[in-house]
Amino acid sequence: MGDEEQIAAIVWEEHAPLTVPSLEGRNNKILWAARGPQQLGEDLHIRATLEGTDETVDRTIEGGPGPSTVDLPKAGCWSMDLSWGEHHDHLRLAYAAA
Repeated sequence: MGDEEQIAAIVWEEHAPLTVPSLEGRNNKILWAARGPQQLGEDLHIRATLEGTDETVDRTIEGGPGPSTVDLPKAGCWSMDLSWGEHHDHLRLAYAAA
């Protein structure tokens, strides 16, 4: 759940769900569930920073919150700033080494 409770990341895999790289035959599936009204075409923008480093990557989920696959370059805890339309939130997700 996001810090502002405006979005939740629902991870689709069982047991150690998010990995770097993604496991063969599996994806890093995340369902982004947003609170409040959305406008069609409002992409979800993610700025992810690997905690304890300056490494930052940007990802875009076209069409806004919903089902997605989000791969990140390194294992660790990622701090994510999320924005879609006029909405903003922040959460952290861990990615394990495969």
